[in-house]
Amino acid sequence: MTWFITALKKYAVFRGRSRRKEYWYFVLFAVLTSGVLRLIDTALDLTWGDRSTFGVLQALWWLAVLIPSIAVLVRRLHDTNRTGWWWLLNLVPVIGPIVLIVFAAQPGTPGPNPYGQDPKPSGALMTDTEDRNL
Repeated sequence: MTWFITALKKYAVFRGRSRRKEYWYFVLFAVLTSGVLRLIDTALDLTWGDRSTFGVLQALWWLAVLIPSIAVLVRRLHDTNRTGWWWLLNLVPVIGPIVLIVFAAQPGTPGPNPYGQDPKPSGALMTDTEDRNL
């Protein structure tokens, strides 16, 4: 939850870098919250569409986290030494999101890069194995 709050505090900050932990915990919390809101929407019959695939609360949630989710992805791409414009790959069906998942799963570049300082604490030097477990 702390990492989700950290990402929300940087609501529309598209510069700098984000650790994998910050990105993936943000995604996890956003998806879990969406699932809970989906259940509430279904229980209260607040869904629409032929298959009742989307509800009012769920739609409001995704609108609320749209900008922070783009911002945290851009900062995550910066941590892997890529420009934030790569997030536009989301517009390419199927392959684009898969490529972005791979990019987001890669470890960040150690030390400073053109997008800022390393977001990991300077005293926490980790091996590749330890870093993969985060």
